[in-house]
Amino acid sequence: MSELVIEGLRAAVGGREIITGVDLEVASGEVHAVMGPNGSGKSTLARVIAGHPDYEVLGGSVRIDGTELLGLPAWKRAEAGLFLAMQHPIEVPGVSLNDALTESVCTTSNADVIASRMLAEADLMAFDAQLLQRPLNVDLSGGEHKRNEALQLCVLEPKFAIVDELDSGLDVDALRMVSRRIEEATEHDELGVVAITHYSRLFEQLRPDVVHIFAGGRIQESGGPELADLLEAEGYERWADAQPDPEPAANPFRDPFGDPFADLLT
Repeated sequence: MSELVIEGLRAAVGGREIITGVDLEVASGEVHAVMGPNGSGKSTLARVIAGHPDYEVLGGSVRIDGTELLGLPAWKRAEAGLFLAMQHPIEVPGVSLNDALTESVCTTSNADVIASRMLAEADLMAFDAQLLQRPLNVDLSGGEHKRNEALQLCVLEPKFAIVDELDSGLDVDALRMVSRRIEEATEHDELGVVAITHYSRLFEQLRPDVVHIFAGGRIQESGGPELADLLEAEGYERWADAQPDPEPAANPFRDPFGDPFADLLT
């Protein structure tokens, strides 16, 4: 049994505090839904946990099985068992998906095993196997981007996944297919999931154990799956007073995994 523990997390971007104190505990096999209005800080939370360099951590702790992630580079956080399925995956010209995944697990699996696993996952998610040899995320449709992220997640088999708006860009059938596969990973591989979304349609297959309402940079309320149904019916008006002004944007050209040469692009 593994555990992702977030305590008192605070973070800022552009000199303004966006994450204002987040406490969250996720155990192996659990699905925690984080739902909230635009500009509430949900995606910022995901990026801070994953180690995006444009965000300044002001306080708190993020741990997997007692290992403190804050202060570690993104690849070390991944090594500790964290995966971020990004809302807007970046393109990596010159590096194929096949090569990226093979290098990611080369110390624990051989290339033949990884190739077989990639083909199996591609088949499960109706992801064209030819795209495995294409430069990572280059010239993919919105739906292909999200299938690609889910494929990487299932091949790498992390302990915990932050899934940022998986439903964005997927049609109904594709969303059902991808979310069902992630649900299977929670059941058979004990994957823990933090699923960030606006809409409860994601949970037709990916069943949440806990739903958190996120507004004003923190969790305002938590409950069972019925809380997502309430949001569908009533919206977020109840938490409107908790919302600050829109947050400043992070540098869109900076590599979210901490490319040391990213400043050359600004």
